[in-house]
Amino acid sequence: MPDLDTKLHVEMLRDYKKENSFVQRVRLASRAVRDVVAPTKLYGLQWGDPEVQGPQAYMRDHFILPYVKRDQVGLEIGPGGGRWTRYLLDFDTLYVVDYHAELLQELRTHVNKPNMRFIVNNGTDFPGVPEHSVDYVLSVACFVHLELHLIAAYLKNIAHILKPGGNVFITYSDKTKIGAQMNSTFTENTPARMREMVTESGFKILEEEPTILWNSGVIRFGLQADVP
Repeated sequence: MPDLDTKLHVEMLRDYKKENSFVQRVRLASRAVRDVVAPTKLYGLQWGDPEVQGPQAYMRDHFILPYVKRDQVGLEIGPGGGRWTRYLLDFDTLYVVDYHAELLQELRTHVNKPNMRFIVNNGTDFPGVPEHSVDYVLSVACFVHLELHLIAAYLKNIAHILKPGGNVFITYSDKTKIGAQMNSTFTENTPARMREMVTESGFKILEEEPTILWNSGVIRFGLQADVP
C-alpha cells in the first residue's frame, strides 16, 4: 500500500483533468467526426480494429499472418468490409465468399485486387473453388451468427476444398461467456459443441484460445489425415 504522503492520487487527478479538459474533449470529438465521415473507414471495424486492439492484433499476428504465403491459396468466409481481408492479400489467389452480394460489393469498394475472386454462395458452399485447392480458410465474426446445422454444413464443405496440410481458423459463438449471453444475435454454441462438429467433419483440432475473446471461441484445425 502506498505511503500517506504519496503523490499517486494527485498525479491521477492531474491526469484525469488533462484527459477531460475542454481542449482534449474537442480533439476527441473532432476525431470522432473524422471517423464518421472518412470514406475509407471499413465496415466491421466497430467490432475491433486489429491495428489498435489487443485481442484482434493477437489473432492477426498468431493465427493469420504466419499462414499467408505468396505461393498459396486463401479463402475468407464472411469478409464484411475487409477488416481481416487486408491481411490476406499476399496469397497467390484469395477467394472471398459471402451469401449476400451487397456485402461483397461493399468489400470491393475498399479492397479489390487482381488476385481476389468474389463468390456469392448459397449459404454454406464454395461454387467455383476446386476440391483440395485451398491452403488456408479464415472466418472471423461470421460463424458467431450461424445456427449449428449451417456450421456443420460449412465444415463438411470446407473439408472438400482444403488441401492436405491446410489450416482453418474460425471464431464462433461461445454461450458459456457473458458477452455471448448478452448478445441475442449470437447462436447457441459452446466449445464442446464446436469441437464435436469439427471432429465429426473430418478435422483435427490444432489449437484453441479459450480466453482471448469475451464472447467467442477461437479454434484452428486441419484435416485428420494430416495428423499421425
